[in-house]
Amino acid sequence: MLVSAAVAAFAAGVAVGAGGGGQEPEVTPQEERRERLLEAVDRLSLRQQVGQLIVSSFPDRSVPEYVRRRLRARETAGVILFGFNATTPADWRRLTRSLQRPARQRALVMVDQEGGDIRTVGWAGPVAGQPLQGDPAAVRRAARASARQLARAGVNVNLAPVADVPAGAAPVMGFRAFAGSPTGIAARTRASIEGMRAGGVAATAKHFPGLGRAQVNTDDGSATVSGPVTRDLVPFRAAVEAGAPLIMLSHALYPALDSDRIASQSARIVTNLLRRRLGYDGVIVTDSIEAQAVLDRSGVARAAERSLRAGADLVLTTGSASWNLIHPWLLRAARTSPAFRKQVRESAARVLALKQLLR
Repeated sequence: MLVSAAVAAFAAGVAVGAGGGGQEPEVTPQEERRERLLEAVDRLSLRQQVGQLIVSSFPDRSVPEYVRRRLRARETAGVILFGFNATTPADWRRLTRSLQRPARQRALVMVDQEGGDIRTVGWAGPVAGQPLQGDPAAVRRAARASARQLARAGVNVNLAPVADVPAGAAPVMGFRAFAGSPTGIAARTRASIEGMRAGGVAATAKHFPGLGRAQVNTDDGSATVSGPVTRDLVPFRAAVEAGAPLIMLSHALYPALDSDRIASQSARIVTNLLRRRLGYDGVIVTDSIEAQAVLDRSGVARAAERSLRAGADLVLTTGSASWNLIHPWLLRAARTSPAFRKQVRESAARVLALKQLLR
């Protein structure tokens, strides 16, 4: 069953027993699992640990040798696929099998399958976009059915649902977000996560801390979301409570939270707000590191390092050449900075925990 228990167990830390009088602290099952995950990470080279923090992509209908090599060497966590990579169900099964063979069945295989026009796998559901998917019960059924289709195609991570709360005159996420009040969107977000879990696919709530008031898609340009984020956070709190396996970060600027850094590069937002205040223990993934809102500030390699230092675990690349820039940059940073190397180790453990859930 897909739950975030393994990831949560990693983050649980040491629980001290109630006994006194010099007794040894009691080690919980969660702490034992955490130690096993860290031991698994320590069996990887630093090149491999860094690789587990990067999602690759490629523009072809068959898996290029450079991607096979990365998967065999465990120097990438997996791939994100697009509609141009495959079309028919047979094409999808063939492609995903050829990804998993060199990865020894350990690759994350991601798609964007929100519903409606935003469907990487064109023959799979949900047919309706998120605003038209109905009440929470209907959302749960649609998510379960589509997840089963995705799982049969070899997909194990869906970069959905959109958990944003649309507001304002022309919200860029208006045609992609669930309908309703913040609490209604929260209920549908939870239902979507639970439905995908029942169908065998890991869900990803996005775009934290909320892109619903943005007037610009960060893929296309820089965006600022002004004012308090209290309403925006309601669906993400529900996602955390539902054990969402992944949460995706926004690339917008939120001056009320951090006036200098976009969300995906802000420790105040990623570590302080999402990890500590909301108590999220799962995998945190960036939105596409090639988004224009990112490129307006730096190149992809520096942006990837900033995101990981802020507390992200996975860097999502949608350009096939980006790995060649990001991996050596992060490896160099990990070799020279003990603090960053520790972050790499802990993030790699979260990614390995997610992979264990998906096998």
